[in-house]
Amino acid sequence: MSATPPTLTRTGSVRFEIAATGAMRVPGVVLADEAMLPDDGGGTLGQVANVATLPGIVRASYAMPDLHLGYGFPIGGVAATDVAAGGVVSPGGVGFDISCGVRVVALPIARGDLDDAAVDRLADGLARHIPRGTGPGGLWTLGPDELDAILREGAAQAVAHGWGHDADLAVIEHGGRVADADPAAVGSVARRRGAAQMGSLGGGNHFAEAQVVAEVVDADAARSFGLEPDQLVVLLHTGSRGLGHQVCSDHVDEMGAAMDAHGIRVPDRQLACAPVDSRPGRAYLGAMAAAANFGRANRQVLTEGVRRAAREALGVADARVVADVSHNLASLEDHEVDGATRALCVHRKGATLALPPGHAAVPEPYRDVGQPAPVPGSMGTSSWLLAGRGGEAFASTCHGAGRARSRAQARKAWKGQTLRAELEARGIRVRAASRKGLAEEAPGAYKSADDVVAVCEEAGLSRRVVRLDPVAVVKG
Repeated sequence: MSATPPTLTRTGSVRFEIAATGAMRVPGVVLADEAMLPDDGGGTLGQVANVATLPGIVRASYAMPDLHLGYGFPIGGVAATDVAAGGVVSPGGVGFDISCGVRVVALPIARGDLDDAAVDRLADGLARHIPRGTGPGGLWTLGPDELDAILREGAAQAVAHGWGHDADLAVIEHGGRVADADPAAVGSVARRRGAAQMGSLGGGNHFAEAQVVAEVVDADAARSFGLEPDQLVVLLHTGSRGLGHQVCSDHVDEMGAAMDAHGIRVPDRQLACAPVDSRPGRAYLGAMAAAANFGRANRQVLTEGVRRAAREALGVADARVVADVSHNLASLEDHEVDGATRALCVHRKGATLALPPGHAAVPEPYRDVGQPAPVPGSMGTSSWLLAGRGGEAFASTCHGAGRARSRAQARKAWKGQTLRAELEARGIRVRAASRKGLAEEAPGAYKSADDVVAVCEEAGLSRRVVRLDPVAVVKG
């Protein structure tokens, strides 16, 4: 960590800079308004500055308005390194939940067409068909060959085994498969953990939430996404579970040992890294891509849980995948820097891909609109679906509301049973396996997602399409 809190200089209405000093190779840039700046004694801003010391980093070390303290990198951090200039990849710039992300599934029914009993049935069905909690127990227990295929092929392999449709893949980031995955780089402990967790939410801030399209801000984009006012959708927020966590742990240890050999010094050992074009760098990227494919497949399998619940509770024939985007990933991408196109390793940790209209990597059905970017709010508050605009932070936007209080602080401030009663009184059904986990995710422990997405719009990163209000939440 930096010895003293970095000094911020306002350079725009929602833009602050940390000047490049000492070992920093580029400035830090925080895209936020003043009310969203972290109040933690400089810890999060120190992480923004520390990331700016990474070898090969270009342009700036960025932080989104939902920034808060993370492992090495701040959550809400974006950093790109130039591969040809010795740029590094850092597992801390992805995080332990590799390919954690959000999937949006649209139901062909309006909230106004349902009575309260039907919504209760939907909440019960989601809780019944979506495994959750921190241990094993997914919808699909994988054999060794099935796991290898998932690590190579991602969501497409899940569809090949009957978990969904080919049409689902057309709207998923990268078509549901991250290229250059290396299953051999995933260790035996990670494999053992993952084999029993395919098709499960996990715990913490992960959830399945039924929501209603409460506000349409961009009618044309909403039509492109196939969403109408009062329509029901389900958001799935989860990632690569224990497999991804173990992959990160294994490769942090390996990179920590390799830094001396590459002459790399960083101010925080949690920023352990290696050049992209090195043996440990390539090994991590191959294992990370495999874990990302596991995460994509996990959300694909869970989608079938949503479909089963919707058929049983509401009698709907099917549910349509609208979008699926990760917010914990390192990706090899081409970007223009200083007037030249460069091959970069872009780290997004708690930051969502937000490609602009016309970009070839946007799923074809949405290419005229821009990359759909789901942004969940805190439990019991609004979520958003955005469309990407590109912007200065390597086509990235926020990933959620962002914590304002730690989990320990939240447990002291709220009681799970009281919170459940308050949410139920507002008409939000709660199906949670843990009172403690419920308290940790209290809405008051987070920033306002409404404010966060408004800042991203003002900063030119993304634009608001629809606001989604909760009607039922399922958590571990």
